[in-house]
Amino acid sequence: MQIKRTILFIVVLVILCAGFISKDNHPTIAKRVQFKVPKGWPTPVYDFSKNPLTEEGIALGKQLFYDGQLSKDGTISCGSCHQQFGAFNSYDHPLSHGIENALTTRNAPALFNLAWQKEFMWDGGINHLDLQPLAPITAHNEMGEDIENVLTKLKKNKQYPKLFKAAFGDETINTQRLGKALSQFLLTMVSSNSKYDRVMRGEDSFLLPEKLGHDIFTTKCAQCHTAPLFTDYTYRNTGMPQEPYLKDLGRMTITNDPSDSLKFRVPSLRNVSVSFPYGHDGRFFSLINVFEHYRNNMQIGPTTDALLKNKLPLSNYEIGQLRAFLQTLTDSVFLKDPQFSDPGIGVLSKPPLDQHN
Repeated sequence: MQIKRTILFIVVLVILCAGFISKDNHPTIAKRVQFKVPKGWPTPVYDFSKNPLTEEGIALGKQLFYDGQLSKDGTISCGSCHQQFGAFNSYDHPLSHGIENALTTRNAPALFNLAWQKEFMWDGGINHLDLQPLAPITAHNEMGEDIENVLTKLKKNKQYPKLFKAAFGDETINTQRLGKALSQFLLTMVSSNSKYDRVMRGEDSFLLPEKLGHDIFTTKCAQCHTAPLFTDYTYRNTGMPQEPYLKDLGRMTITNDPSDSLKFRVPSLRNVSVSFPYGHDGRFFSLINVFEHYRNNMQIGPTTDALLKNKLPLSNYEIGQLRAFLQTLTDSVFLKDPQFSDPGIGVLSKPPLDQHN
């Protein structure tokens, strides 16, 4: 009899507790998303154990990426400078634009395959993806905002406390969660379905100019632009003279080491046909300009990369074949994938190719 009364008491207690604890007070269980590494690719360097991908975290990150509230005057979002049709670069502008139409000092680089990248910015000045967004948000000539003001705006918004709760278990909104949410969205931006990738998977084949271009690329370019990521993430002086107004010293700005003068991160060549203009300051508006720089216009100095001390001999024929190969690195699926597009306006339809490339 005593046992029956004890069991009955426990059942009643559970029911009473269930009545006092509303559904909204239960910790949210976010739905995990498995990060898929393309076959044959190296292991990502991002530590997913400290920021597991979830459907809710990715959705929150996407909302934040396209939200102008992260800027001082509400006019600039991350997506303003990183546009999908240009592989999330600052399309068609040498220098990206900030609030009040201010000019920044560099071209916003394309965003994809960030799980394999250890350092960020053209000079590697930020060493973790979760921290990277803080730089443009607080830069006076970019988004021009104070982090505390951003957090205050998000807390006052009716939507964001619910989104943060869905992603992280409660409504706490802080700098760490802001960075982690943006990272979750950015990490899903994997570009791995170009014609080149299909050829490597045995699903397609190169046309003759593409194959010849691939052979030339392997001989003359692949040491720095290493497949499958088409960058080795090093910093190199490629003979670009210092721009007299910006006076950008590149990696040396971070290390204070004169041997790093005019060195910038080697960019990935994936989607290169749509991510113009090129270079840290967007000085090259077409691939023809880039090729001409390497074969004729390089300025050789004490920190110029050893591989380029004699410039890069390229004939017109070789340039033609290289252009054909580089076109195979365009991932049209990535450029139009609605899971990455601005939820307010959908997939943008900007012409993807520069006719002068």
